[in-house]
Amino acid sequence: MQVAIPVGGEDVARRFYVDVLGFTEVPKPPVLAARGGAWFEAGATAVHVGVEPDFVPARKAHPALLIRGLAEFVATTGLDARWSDEIPGTLRCHVDDPFGNRIELIEAGG
Repeated sequence: MQVAIPVGGEDVARRFYVDVLGFTEVPKPPVLAARGGAWFEAGATAVHVGVEPDFVPARKAHPALLIRGLAEFVATTGLDARWSDEIPGTLRCHVDDPFGNRIELIEAGG
């Protein structure tokens, strides 16, 4: 999935996607690296953050990530989670990345 970030936001994105969400940064091919942005992976999930000169955060469209032990994860990371009970039987919340992009986190266990 791809998420937009503002110009120069790569280091902030790294701190969030690697240090908070637990992704690993992977190298972009040189021709793509010249455009800026960064690529992150965790298991079979890949997040590409791309630089957008006229950046506007995505407030409706969003990626959804499965997290085992979601409640504990949110508590230990200190994320400002907006919990939702709109889907019965599903533990989930929304958080924002440092740029205001909405990200859904869903309990993967059980």
